[in-house]
Amino acid sequence: MKRYGNLWTKIIDFENLLTAAKNAQKGKRYRENVLAFNYNLESELEKLKIKLESKTYIPGSYKTFTIVEPKPRMISAAPYRDRVVHHALCNIITPIFERTLIADTYANRLGFGTHRALRRFTEFSRSSRYILQCDIRKYFPSIDHNILKTIVRRKIKCPNTLWLIDTIIDNSNEQENIVEYFPGDDLFAPIQHRRGLPIGNLTSQFFANIYLNSFDHFVKEKLQARKYIRYVDDFAIFAEDRNFLVDARQAIEEYLVTLRLKIHPVKSQLFETKHGVNFLGFRILPDYIRVRTENLRRSRRRLRQMQIDYAQGKINLEQVLQSLQSWVAHLEHGDTWHLRDKIFATLVFSRV
Repeated sequence: MKRYGNLWTKIIDFENLLTAAKNAQKGKRYRENVLAFNYNLESELEKLKIKLESKTYIPGSYKTFTIVEPKPRMISAAPYRDRVVHHALCNIITPIFERTLIADTYANRLGFGTHRALRRFTEFSRSSRYILQCDIRKYFPSIDHNILKTIVRRKIKCPNTLWLIDTIIDNSNEQENIVEYFPGDDLFAPIQHRRGLPIGNLTSQFFANIYLNSFDHFVKEKLQARKYIRYVDDFAIFAEDRNFLVDARQAIEEYLVTLRLKIHPVKSQLFETKHGVNFLGFRILPDYIRVRTENLRRSRRRLRQMQIDYAQGKINLEQVLQSLQSWVAHLEHGDTWHLRDKIFATLVFSRV
C-alpha cells in the first residue's frame, strides 16, 4: 500500500491557507469572528503559517451546544482560526483517501451527497426483496483515537502532517461518555481508550468517513454484498436471500468489534422492502417516495419560525427565498407535488 510523504509544505503554503480561509467562511462570512479574522486576513494567515511551521500551533477551545432534532446531539464549534487549519489539512489529504473509498459511500464527498445517495438507495430498494438496515450506536463519540491514528498512518508517512493530525485528534473536546466492553477488555478498558470526535469539524467528518472505509471494503469484497450503501454511520445491504443477510449481520457485528463499534440493537433491522424503508428523511416505497412525517413536522415548524423572523425584520426576502428554494429542491426528490402545492397555497410572508 502506497504511503504519502512530503505533504507539509503543501499544507502550510500561503495559497493553500488562503483557499482554506475562503472555504471556511462559506455561509458564515458576516459572523463577527469571521469578519475580525478577515479584517487583517493576510496578517492572520502569516501568523498561522508561522505557528504551524514552528509546531507551536495549539487548537483553541470549542463552544458546545445541543440540538434536539432529528435527535439530541452535542455539536462542537471550533474557533474560526482552527477551522481554517482544518480546511488547509483536508485540501491536501482528502484526495489521498478519496481514491480508496468505495463508490457507494456518499457523505462528505464532493459530487456525492444526500440526493445522489437517495437515488442509489431507491434503486437498490426497488430491485431487492430484503434489506438489512443498520445504524452504528453513538458513532462519533465512539471513534477510537488510537485506531483512527493507525488508519491514517496506512496512507500518510509525512511526520509533520501526522503531528498536525494527531494534534487535532488529541485536542478533541470531551464527548458523551459511553461505557462499552469488547472481547479481551479488562474492567478499566472503557476509560483507557480515548474516544470521540466533535461533530461540527470538517476534519471529524473526514475522519468519520475513513474510519469505516475498511469496513466498506469488507462488506463489498469479503461478504460480496453487491448492493451496499453507507451514509456516515447509516448503512444498508439489499438482497433476495434473507439468510445471506442474517449471516451478514453476524459477520458485520464481529468485524465492527475490531473498530470498537457496535450496531444499534433497535435501529438495526432485517425486513422486506415492500413495507417501505426510511432513508435521509424520506420513506421509499415500491411505487412512490414520500417525506417522513416527523421530517415534514419539523419543516413546518421551521417555516412558521421563518414567517415570524421575516415579520420581525430578522431576515430579509432574499434569505427567505434562498431557504425556500433549498427546501423545495430537497422535496423534489420525492413524489411531493401535491404536498408542495398544499403548503405553498397557504404560505404568506408579511412585515409587521
